[in-house]
Amino acid sequence: MAKAERLERLDQRRIECEAEYRAVLITALERTAAGKWGLFDHQRDRHARAAVKPTLEQLAELGEEIDAARDRLGLPPYPLQQQFLAARGPVGPSAVGEPKQARAWLDRLAVEAGG
Repeated sequence: MAKAERLERLDQRRIECEAEYRAVLITALERTAAGKWGLFDHQRDRHARAAVKPTLEQLAELGEEIDAARDRLGLPPYPLQQQFLAARGPVGPSAVGEPKQARAWLDRLAVEAGG
């Protein structure tokens, strides 16, 4: 019974961390949609990187905790984190800017949340 209780607590913590990750990401996406570049690191600008570094560190820390819990629970890695990490980095000259990309992410997350 103790193992089942530990796993239940771990799953509850995972759910809490995933909600926090989503909230932090949405806040960062809202800033980016308003014109603050750096979240997706498309321009590789050191000032933009420095400005967004605390948020990225928080997301990375939460993501590591989530994925560790998911691994122990036999679940795949956290899809939202995987998608976000895949969206970061250099892009071609015809790619949309970070504010438009952030708006698209916010729209998609709202649909997924049912709102």
